[in-house]
Amino acid sequence: MPPLTELPSDIARDLREFTIEVPSWAYGNSGTRFKVFGTPGTPRDPFEKIADAAQTHAFTGSSPRVSLHHPWDKVEDTAALRSYAEGLGVQLGMINSNTFQDDEYKYGSLTHSDPAVRRRAIDHHLECLAVMREAGSHELKIWLADGTNYAGQDSIRARQDHLADSLAEIYAGLQEGERIVLEYKFFEPAFYHTDVPDWGTSLLHCLALGEQAMVVLDTGHHAPGTNIEFIVAQLLRQGRLGAFDFNSRNYADDDLIVGAADPFQLFRILFEIVQQDAHRPASGVNFMLDQCHNLESKIQGQIRSVLNVQETLAKALLVDREALADAQARHDVLEANAILMDAFWTDVRPALAAFREEQGLPADPFGAFRASGYEEKVAAERVGGNQMGWGA
Repeated sequence: MPPLTELPSDIARDLREFTIEVPSWAYGNSGTRFKVFGTPGTPRDPFEKIADAAQTHAFTGSSPRVSLHHPWDKVEDTAALRSYAEGLGVQLGMINSNTFQDDEYKYGSLTHSDPAVRRRAIDHHLECLAVMREAGSHELKIWLADGTNYAGQDSIRARQDHLADSLAEIYAGLQEGERIVLEYKFFEPAFYHTDVPDWGTSLLHCLALGEQAMVVLDTGHHAPGTNIEFIVAQLLRQGRLGAFDFNSRNYADDDLIVGAADPFQLFRILFEIVQQDAHRPASGVNFMLDQCHNLESKIQGQIRSVLNVQETLAKALLVDREALADAQARHDVLEANAILMDAFWTDVRPALAAFREEQGLPADPFGAFRASGYEEKVAAERVGGNQMGWGA
C-alpha cells in the first residue's frame, strides 16, 4: 500500500479525541525480580514524576492524564499535587491500590482467612477512595497479587467468598459517578492459583457488585495464544470494559512498550474496539499504559508507546468497514482478511506527521523530545535524594 499523506476528516477527529492515560510508576526506576536499575534524572518525588509525564503530553498532545499509585505516590497534600499537575497541562487520573508489598499480605489481602488482615486491606481501599476524590479523579483500580502456590494450601471457595465480601464493602463506599475497575492476571506472583485469574472471574464479581464496577484488561495478563480481541468484544458487549492497559509481552507480564512484540495483535485489538466505537470518549473506556522501562529512557519509552497506539489506531480506523461487512456476508474469507491486511500494511506515518503539525505539535514527537535537552537538564538538577521506584 502507498503511504497515506493525509488523514480523512473523520479519522483526524477521532484521533484528536482519543487520549491515553500514562502511569506515574513508568517514570520511576524499575527492573526485574533480581535488580531495579537507577538512571540519572529519575524523579525523587511524585511532583517530579508529574513533571516528566507532562513532557509526554506536551510532545504527543494525547496523554493528558497521569495514573497514581497509592501509597507509592502518597503526598501530604494531594490537592497541591493536583494543582501542580494542572499547571503543567495534565490531570491526575486513576488511583491504583497496593496490597502486594506489606508483610501482612503474604498469604492474601482481600481474600485472607484472617478478618483483621482483610479489614486492613479494605480500609486501604477506602483510603484510596478519599485520595481519588482529592485528586479530582473518579476511578479506583484494584489489582490483587492474592493466590496460592500449592494445592491444598488454602480453600479456593473460601477465598472467593472473602473477596466478594471485601469488594462489596469497598463498592459501598463509592459515590455517584465513581467506579472501581477490577484487574485480572492469570498468574504471578501466585503460581498454583490466582484469586482473580481471568476476565470471567473479574466480570462475575463486577456483575454481583453493580453498574459502578467494571473490568480492566491488561494485554500482558493472558496465557500465550489467548485471543484478546475476543475478550474485548465480550466485555464491550456487556458494557463492562472499564479500562484497557496497553503494553506488550513475549512470555508473561513483560510490561514492554506497546506493540513491540506483536504489532498485528495490537491492530486486531484496536479494530475490535473501533468496530464498537469504544475508542470514542463517550464509551467510558479509559485507555492507559501500564509499562515499566527497565533499560530504556522512561520518557522516551512513554512517548514511543503513545505514538505506537496512535499509529495503530489510525490503521484500524482505515478499515473499510462497509466492504468488510459485505465480504463477511458473502462468506468471502480471503477478501475479508485482505481488507483488514490492506489497512494494517498502510504506512500512516506521513499523514500523522501532517496531522500533528496542524495541531501545533512536532511532526516527530519522539525526535523532538530527544533534541529538547530535557533529560540532560533534569539529570543535572536532580542530584541527591532518593530516586523513586518500586515500593517508593
